[in-house]
Amino acid sequence: MKHLKTMVIICLCLNTFVSCKVKTTLPQETTSVVVEKKPLPLEVVPLPEVKPPLSLWTTIPRNISINDYFDYLSGVVAQYDSLVPYPLSEHILVHANPWIIDTLANTDYYRLMARDSFVYDQKKLIVLRPGDSLLVPDSLQAASLQKSLDHILIDINIPEFKLRIYQDSVLLYSFPVRVGQNRRRYLAMAGDTLNIRTRTGKGTIVRVETNPRFYNPVNGKRFYTTRRDDQKRTLMPRIPWIETEINGIRNGQLIHPTTNPKSLGKAYSNGCIGTKEADAWFIYYYAPLGTPVQIRYDLIVRDSLGKEVLLKDIYRRGIRKNQLNLLKG
Repeated sequence: MKHLKTMVIICLCLNTFVSCKVKTTLPQETTSVVVEKKPLPLEVVPLPEVKPPLSLWTTIPRNISINDYFDYLSGVVAQYDSLVPYPLSEHILVHANPWIIDTLANTDYYRLMARDSFVYDQKKLIVLRPGDSLLVPDSLQAASLQKSLDHILIDINIPEFKLRIYQDSVLLYSFPVRVGQNRRRYLAMAGDTLNIRTRTGKGTIVRVETNPRFYNPVNGKRFYTTRRDDQKRTLMPRIPWIETEINGIRNGQLIHPTTNPKSLGKAYSNGCIGTKEADAWFIYYYAPLGTPVQIRYDLIVRDSLGKEVLLKDIYRRGIRKNQLNLLKG
């Protein structure tokens, strides 16, 4: 029994010794170490300051009459043209201040007479006064105004005695006119006998005259006064004349005011297209150089209700068959 105890103790010791000497190798666990990067601070770049386009104002320093008007306006355009980032023109300046056109139109002799105001010399009338301000438009306003002018069409229908101003397909104005007579006539200024009917075709505005001189085309003599429809005599007014080039030909066919509006709606002139004095100012400011013009002879038109109307054939050209068929439906 004692011997057995000794063996058990020895076995236990051996087991302990073996247990201490055996090294157990465990598989190593692979660990991925993720290093989280902190976001870099964003660099804030300040945007450049966007300044609105600059509008300028100029104040009228003195009374400006019609006789001084064009020179004064030319001076304003020359002064501010170097201060704005676009080519400033008289037409842009006036369209930025549309009240100017209304003021000029109100110098019409017959408008003044309707207010019991007789004016012998229209050129002395004041149209700009001290303290009045003119807006010189900024670049965005000017671009918009120029775009509108670039889309203007002057349309004249001879037998209808109408001049219309269109912006694209939108009718802006419609004015009564007179046209050339249906005959041939000797004109001393041309030195020949000419057909003085108003010519049809397409073309452009090629010249304006802001200080016209007045000559009788029949005898070639210059004149300075006019007898009005009320038989009163006045000096000729200063209102721009517009020259057209139709079908590539300059034939002296002008758009200009008449001092006798009773002749409107008639074939009365020596070929030119006559308008009221007031209307001539609107036409001038809506027809800068290069503006398209079409002069037509359409005998079938639509009235205000959309009904087709056959006009009088004032030049005896005869109605076209396709127009007649259109009228018959």
